[in-house]
Amino acid sequence: MSPGTSEPDVLVVGTGFAGLCMAIKLKEAGEENFVVLEKADRVGGTWRENTYPGCGCDVMSLMYSFSFAPNRNWTRMYARQPEILEYIERVVRDYDLTPHIRFGSEVISYDFDDTTDRWRVETGSGAVYHPRIVVAGPGPLHKPSVPAFPGRESFAGTAFHSAEWDHSVDLAGKRVAVVGTGASAVQFVPEVAKTAAHVDVFQRTPHWILPKLDRPITTAEKAVFAGVPGVQKAYRGAIYWSHESLIAGFLHPRLMTVLESAAKGLLRRQVRDPALRATLTPGYTIGCKRILVSSNYYPALQRENVDLVTSGIEEITARGIRTEDGTTHEAGVIVYGTGFAVGDRFANEHLVGRRGLTIQRAWRDGMEAYLGVAVSGFPNFFLMMGPNSGGGNQSIVFVIEAQAHYVIRCLALMKKRDATRIEVRAGAQREFNRVVHRKLEGSVWNSGGCDSWYLDATGHNRAAWPGSSASYWRRLRTPDDRHFELSSLAEREDDTEYTGPGVLTSGDLTVPVEVFLNGHVEPLDGQYHWYGRVVGDGVDAAKQRGRIPLFLTIGDGSAAPAALAERDPWGHFRIAGVGAPPFPLAPVEVDVPVS
Repeated sequence: MSPGTSEPDVLVVGTGFAGLCMAIKLKEAGEENFVVLEKADRVGGTWRENTYPGCGCDVMSLMYSFSFAPNRNWTRMYARQPEILEYIERVVRDYDLTPHIRFGSEVISYDFDDTTDRWRVETGSGAVYHPRIVVAGPGPLHKPSVPAFPGRESFAGTAFHSAEWDHSVDLAGKRVAVVGTGASAVQFVPEVAKTAAHVDVFQRTPHWILPKLDRPITTAEKAVFAGVPGVQKAYRGAIYWSHESLIAGFLHPRLMTVLESAAKGLLRRQVRDPALRATLTPGYTIGCKRILVSSNYYPALQRENVDLVTSGIEEITARGIRTEDGTTHEAGVIVYGTGFAVGDRFANEHLVGRRGLTIQRAWRDGMEAYLGVAVSGFPNFFLMMGPNSGGGNQSIVFVIEAQAHYVIRCLALMKKRDATRIEVRAGAQREFNRVVHRKLEGSVWNSGGCDSWYLDATGHNRAAWPGSSASYWRRLRTPDDRHFELSSLAEREDDTEYTGPGVLTSGDLTVPVEVFLNGHVEPLDGQYHWYGRVVGDGVDAAKQRGRIPLFLTIGDGSAAPAALAERDPWGHFRIAGVGAPPFPLAPVEVDVPVS
C-alpha cells in the first residue's frame, strides 16, 4: 500500500487494542489497502494515556492479551501499565502494522457520500481520506470527565485528571486532594500517600472492592509456558471461565450474595474502625457499579496522613476545596479521579451518514446499535465496543476479537454480493435493542440501586450485554444477511428517474420507504411503465397482504397503484406500476428546426 493512499478500502480509527486487532484481522484476511489513524504519536490507546502511579489492569494478565498473540513475558498476575504498553508495541512490530499507521491524525469529521458509497474522513492536520469502510475503535475510556464544580478555575495550585497525569509535579511533601474513588483512584491513592504530606480523598459513593490476588509470575511458570504447549492457553481458559461464571449473578442480583460476602470480608479484615467501615460500605448491590479490585486501598485510607472526606463538594477555592459542611480542605494539588465520558460517545463529533443523518439525530433518544457494531443510517461504518457490547465480568479484549471477526465476515459478505454498500436494517436494530433492554431490566446494573456509567441520562443501560460473553461471541460468528441492506453503486446508478423517500400504503398499513425508480412509455399499449426497487422495514408485511391494493406515494403526489415482486439478490423488493408514475417526469427536450 502506498503511504500516500487517500482511498483505502478500509480506514481504522485508533491504535488501542480495538484498532490494532482490526488491523491484524484485515491483514490475515488478505486486505492490505487499509490505514489506521492515530491522534497521538504512539500506539497504545488508554494504556498510552494513563500513566498515573500504580496504573495497572484489574483483569488478570494471562487473559488481557490477544488469544492469537499470547504474551510469554508477563511478570505479574495483574500487569502494570508499562508492561501492557510494551506488549501492545511488540504486537505492532510482530504484525508489521507500522506502515499502515498515520500518527498525529486525529479525525475531526466523517461524512458519507451517497453518490460514491465512500466516506470522507478529515483529520486535524488537513489530510482527507475516502475509504469504502470505516471502523471506529477510539474506545469508551479515552475522554476524561471532570465535573463542573463551582470555582474550579480559581484554584491557585496544580490540578489535573488522573488520565492526564502531570509528572512534572512532585507530590512529595505536598497537600493533595483526590476527587473520586473509582478504579483509577484505588490504584494511585496508595502510591501518592507514600510521599505526600497529606491526602484528602473525597468520596461521593463507596465502591465494592474485592481482594487483588496479585503476585509475581515465577520463573518456573514462565519456563512451563514457553516449553509445554497448551499450558498458558489452559491458564487463560481457567481465568476466562472463572470470570464467565459470574454472569448469572449480574443478571439475577439475588445470586450476588457470595461475591458481596467476599467484599465484606475484605472490608472487615482490613478496616477495624466500625465508623470508617460503615462509611466505606456501599448501600447498593455489588456489581451495580464497576467492581474494584485492590488489596492496598483500604490500608492506605488508614494512614495518618490520609483523610476520607464524605461531605459533598460545594466549591473549589483558590486554596483548596470547600465542602457542604463548611470545611475548607487546603490543597496544593488536586487530582481528579472522576472517570471518563462514556455515555455520550460521538456526542460532539461530526459524523454524518446517509442522506445527511447526523449521529446526534440518530441517537437523540440515546446510543443504539445492532450488536454494538453497526448503526442504521450509517452505511459502511462499524463500531468497536459500541453500545451494549460490554460487561462487568470479562476482559474487553475477548469482546474486541469477536467484533473484529464479525466485521471481517461482513466485508466478506459484501465481496460475495459484489456490493459497495452495507447497512443494518432499522427494524433489525430496533428489535435487537428492544430485546436487549427487556433482558437488562432485572439485571444488577439496572436494578441494583445505584447510579453508574452503565446508565445514561434517560435511565437506559447503553453499556452492558445482557448475557454471557460466550453468548455474545456466538452471535458474532456469522452475520445474518437478512438484517442488512446490501447494494451496489452500479445498480443504483441505473435508476435515473427518481431516488428518494416514499410511502407504501395497503389498507391501514403505512410503510415509509426509500425508492429507486425508472420507467418508459411502452409502444405496445402507449402507457407509461415504471419500475425499480423499494427499501424499508415493513415491505414484507405489505407484500403479504395479497389481494389488498397497494399504492406508492411520493411527496405530495398522487397515490399510484403498485405491485411488489420477490426480493432481488440484494434483499430489496422489486416494485412496478402502469400509468401515471408516482414521481414527476423530467420534461422532454424536443429539437425544433430553425427556419
